[in-house]
Amino acid sequence: MFLQRTAVAAARRAAVSPIVRRSFTASVMRRDAKNVEPHSSVSQKMKSFSEIKTEQDLIGPGAQPGSVPTDLEQSTGLERLEILGKMEGVDIFDMRPLDSSRKGTVDNPIPVKSAGDEQYAGCTGSPADSHVVHWLGMSRERPVERCPECGSVYKMEYVGPQDDHHGHHDHHGYEEPKTFANFVKPEYW
Repeated sequence: MFLQRTAVAAARRAAVSPIVRRSFTASVMRRDAKNVEPHSSVSQKMKSFSEIKTEQDLIGPGAQPGSVPTDLEQSTGLERLEILGKMEGVDIFDMRPLDSSRKGTVDNPIPVKSAGDEQYAGCTGSPADSHVVHWLGMSRERPVERCPECGSVYKMEYVGPQDDHHGHHDHHGYEEPKTFANFVKPEYW
């Protein structure tokens, strides 16, 4: 009885080669891969961060036929620029936290850099984490915002491309709604 059980257990553990070595789908893929013209090496097409000059340079080469592409091979546009920058140690989007060692004032606000027309900044107070996050929205038309809880002042510094002055930002007479800040006397600031 004991020998029968060990024989069955040994048979289960033995490596059994499959009857069919490869599936039908893999055979079709291998047959189709023979008809594909050879591609040049992917490493020859890749450009480093310093070699990127135009938007066309931000299109990746793609993966070799029959392989799974990596993030670098399949990424395009800003994602590709960010990956190439990180590979060379450059933080493209400047993801460092804002200065929370001091409280911003109207005379000396905490700078927030922005490449777009609007930017959101989260205030956690000074010292950091002294209150819950309050999200403050700043724009090019209204670059200064004050935290409603701690009173810290933030100012957006636009670092993006200069305006082309073609009138694309005309909102057909749209006027920014007035807030309480519009009615506060300047001497109270």
